Amino acid sequence: MSDTTRLDLLKRMLEKEQDDVFLNYALGLEYAKNPENTILAEVQFKKVTELDPAYMAAFYQLGKLLEAQTKLSEALHYYKLGLEIAEKRKEKKAIGEFMEAIFLIED
Repeated sequence: MSDTTRLDLLKRMLEKEQDDVFLNYALGLEYAKNPENTILAEVQFKKVTELDPAYMAAFYQLGKLLEAQTKLSEALHYYKLGLEIAEKRKEKKAIGEFMEAIFLIED
């Protein structure tokens, strides 16, 4: 399936279920694939964090997206929020990923 088709499919699905967390996250991932759509990806990931404040993956993807745009303080903010969630859940792999991302910015 091409990226355009996936993008169109996700948009159509979201018309029926606007607040579906996974569909919004998936749309953010699709937008993030194209550098021209970084603003749209950012909007989607932020929407996911509003719909589900514990959706760790959205915090990580948002941090990566912002880091790539050299918005380091904002990226750091989202990484730290994601780290808090990972620590509460005691998810060691996620904790390590967030800590590494934070370390690379703060270093």
